[in-house]
Amino acid sequence: MLHYAVVFFIIAIVAAILGFGGIAAGAAGIAKVLFFVFLILAVITFLRRA
Repeated sequence: MLHYAVVFFIIAIVAAILGFGGIAAGAAGIAKVLFFVFLILAVITFLRRA
């Protein structure tokens, strides 16, 4: 999950450098959602093992 968030973040950076603002914003939004889903799942996993 974190891997996909990093991939979308890199896509957003490249799109922003090339001037594709809409694509960059979309990819950054997806990366943000995936990162928060990763954080929630990681916290749940750590709490279940404790």
